[in-house]
Amino acid sequence: MALCQGKWVKFEQNGIGPGARSSHAITIVGKKVYAFGGEFSPRVPVDNDLYVFDLEDLTWSVASVTGDVPPPRVGVTMAAVGETIYVFGGRDATHKELNELFSFDTHTNKWTLLSSGESGPAHRSYHSTTADDQRVYIFGGCGVAGRLNDLWAFDVEDKKWDKFPLPGDNCKGRGGSGLAVAGGKIWVVYGFAGKEVDDVHCFDPASGEWTEVKTAGEKPTPRSVFSSAAFGKYITVCGGEVDPSDLGHLGAGKFSPETYALDTETFAWKKLEDGLDSADHPGPRGWCAFTAGKRDGKEGLLVYGGNSASNDRLDDIFFFTPCLDAKEK
Repeated sequence: MALCQGKWVKFEQNGIGPGARSSHAITIVGKKVYAFGGEFSPRVPVDNDLYVFDLEDLTWSVASVTGDVPPPRVGVTMAAVGETIYVFGGRDATHKELNELFSFDTHTNKWTLLSSGESGPAHRSYHSTTADDQRVYIFGGCGVAGRLNDLWAFDVEDKKWDKFPLPGDNCKGRGGSGLAVAGGKIWVVYGFAGKEVDDVHCFDPASGEWTEVKTAGEKPTPRSVFSSAAFGKYITVCGGEVDPSDLGHLGAGKFSPETYALDTETFAWKKLEDGLDSADHPGPRGWCAFTAGKRDGKEGLLVYGGNSASNDRLDDIFFFTPCLDAKEK
């Protein structure tokens, strides 16, 4: 299968949803999108409600939850394994980095604190998360003493953390990188390591070894805090910050509107022509919430909100469906 162009669709929204925000997280379970965390003003968490967006009737609601409800936070990540959501880390209203791992049962609407303190990864925010059928992976982020480059996995059956070997010196500590599972390996794509970077690394759990991948093709410029997802052997990268603000997190840098795909077998990048001039295109943005999922039976990347070049938080929702070359289906 060869990835070709693709299509963006902008969703209507009904009901009372999270509104404009950035540095938040979303994931899809079944036909519902779950959204948590984020900020409207820089570094100020908005709330700790769990919002639910129905992909069929395009209506927002707020889940009525019980249990160990996570406090408000920004720079948080979430991923789903089966029908359970996992939320890790972030930064609270006092700017303290966090390291709690929570689960949310979408059947019972109950939050459960699974780990904290000395158990599992160190405190961090603006890290990256992905998942496969059994594990939730955490990479890098902004730690208490600087940017991190460690990779961890939480086994959802054994309820245990595993720490993988550290990568070599070439994979510097970073925040806002892409993290994906493809071809049985965990991929770290780009990010911010004191500057925007354009390197790609992968970890093979079978051998326990890291490899820096030299990519070719229509390569994206260095960037971070983009939206990303894996589709088979391809990793998509959408938007992101290509030039940081002099004000740091308080300002808005320069953002990209482009979408690319990396073939993890040939290591070739391809720029996707995806309707940039269309009203259904999200345009330049970063610090979005994003997740892979299905709508109408098609796999795609869902992007919600984020920050714009004018430093305004956004509240729109888009779904990108990468297409497949008919000759290679």
